[in-house]
Amino acid sequence: MTVAATDARLIARSARRLRRADSLAVSGWVSIGALTVIVLLALLAPVIAPQDPNAVDLSSAFQGPSPAHLLGTDASGRDLLSRLLVGSRTALVGPFLVVLFSTILGTVLALAAVWFGGWFDQGVVRVVDAVFAFPGLLLAILATALFGSGLTAAVAALSIAYIPYIARIVRSAALRERNLPYVAALRVQGIAGVRISLRHILPNVGGLIMANATLAFGFALMDLAGLSFIGLGVQPPTADWGGMVGTGMSGVLQGQPQEALYASVLIVITVAAVNVLGDRLTERSEARA
Repeated sequence: MTVAATDARLIARSARRLRRADSLAVSGWVSIGALTVIVLLALLAPVIAPQDPNAVDLSSAFQGPSPAHLLGTDASGRDLLSRLLVGSRTALVGPFLVVLFSTILGTVLALAAVWFGGWFDQGVVRVVDAVFAFPGLLLAILATALFGSGLTAAVAALSIAYIPYIARIVRSAALRERNLPYVAALRVQGIAGVRISLRHILPNVGGLIMANATLAFGFALMDLAGLSFIGLGVQPPTADWGGMVGTGMSGVLQGQPQEALYASVLIVITVAAVNVLGDRLTERSEARA
């Protein structure tokens, strides 16, 4: 092969990498834009919702789009736009709490296991593996069966179920950091293990934690929506995307799919945007590593 041909292949390969990087950058910014809009709508929902989302008007059931109801109404005559806007708050707050609690507890558990090592690390690994083998959604169903339906029990159960997912990833990354020379140098200087973990190891694995927490948000949103769909999550008449898909199924059978359709589309858009953003963050953290 000639030198010119080799150069041409290298140039073509570099061009493909640049195009791929550009496409990933575009998808990342699109995802950020979509999530920003959704979060803003959730924050402003009580102000911009055109009507009371729980106001029942049976005479207006299954109305199509109109000036009074921009997206139509459901089987009870409630305004769909208002319910979608207000429902975004519960749809986002639940997964956020799951990710917040599981990330904090999983990270603390992983850092402690890595630093102390020995029997403590092995014990943490065994417990994490045992909980990891138990499906999170099943744990949430059992929790709601024991403590009653609602968002609180579902969030608590899923937070426990997501701890192993976070802990395993953080432990693996922190273990690599723990064995690097700079940690040994800090220990020689007499710096306490807690300080080394919080001020040095944690910041170095923070990008990976953020990336996996972002991905976990999408899974938590789907799990909580699934629980609301089967009636174990957010309870009626409180607006929630998953609950709207569930209650909207009766409309689908009657040829009125708009409630289930609108809520499903919002769930898909949010989860897709979160997953794309999580993939971008993962790639950046791996590149830095």
